[in-house]
Amino acid sequence: MKKQLLDLTLTAKEWLTDRHVLLKLTHEQPLPDAVPGQFAEVRIDGEPATLLRRPISICNIDRQRNELWLLVATIGNGTRRLGRLDIGERLNLLLPLGKGFTIPTALSHPTPLLIGGGVGMAPMYFLGKTMSQQGLKPSFLLGARTASDILLADEFSKLGPVYVTTEDGTMGEKGFVTNHSILGREQFGYIATCGPKPMMVAVARYARQHGVGCEASLENMMACGLGACLCCVEKTTKGNLCVCKEGPVFNINDLLWQI
Repeated sequence: MKKQLLDLTLTAKEWLTDRHVLLKLTHEQPLPDAVPGQFAEVRIDGEPATLLRRPISICNIDRQRNELWLLVATIGNGTRRLGRLDIGERLNLLLPLGKGFTIPTALSHPTPLLIGGGVGMAPMYFLGKTMSQQGLKPSFLLGARTASDILLADEFSKLGPVYVTTEDGTMGEKGFVTNHSILGREQFGYIATCGPKPMMVAVARYARQHGVGCEASLENMMACGLGACLCCVEKTTKGNLCVCKEGPVFNINDLLWQI
C-alpha cells in the first residue's frame, strides 16, 4: 500500500479513562487504504522536547465518515500533547505503515478470537470490524489491571461476544487473559493478539499447545517507522527483522519466543 503524508483534522476527542483518549480525525480527500495491524507515525507539534514521531496503531477507519481513529495512552510528553489537542487542530501523519494481520476466511477459520490488552485493544477493534464486514464472527477477550482500563467495550460488543479479565477482579473474571474460562469451553480456529509482551507470550504458548494458528502485533520501540533506524529489531527464524517494516504483525511460529 502506498504511504502518504497527510495533515488530518481532529473532529472529535473522547477520554475513555484519565489517561486514554480516542482521537477521531478526517481529511478533505478519502483516507488511504489500510489493513488492521498497520500503524501511523504521528508528528508531535508544539512540544519542543519531542523530536521523533510517535507510532500509533490504527484503531479504525470509518469510510462513511472518512474518519480515522487513534487510541492514545498519554504516558509521555509527546502523547500528553496529543491529549491536549483541540477540535479543529491539524495532525501530521505518515501512513499506512507496516504489515498487518492475515484475515482468515470463514471456511478455514470460522471462530476467530481476538485478544487485546491495554492500547493493544486498538488494532483488535479494527481487525474485528474488518472480519465482521467479511462475514466472520469474531470473539474478543480483553485484559487489563482493573475495570476502568477496559477500553471500547461497547464498540467491541457490536461486533461479537466480549469476554473480560481484570487482575483485581473488578470486571469479568479475575486473572490474566489466558486464565479465562472461555478458553476451556470453546475451540477457536485463529487467534490474534496485541498488548504487553508477557501477555502475548502467554497467548502464543496457549495457541501452540492447542494447535491454533496465531498472529501477534509487536510493540517494540520504533522511531522512523520505515526500517532505517534499526531500533525495533526482533530476532526471528528468518533473522533479525525490523518490526516497523516486516511487522508489526508476525506469525508466532516466526518468533524466537520461549513458548
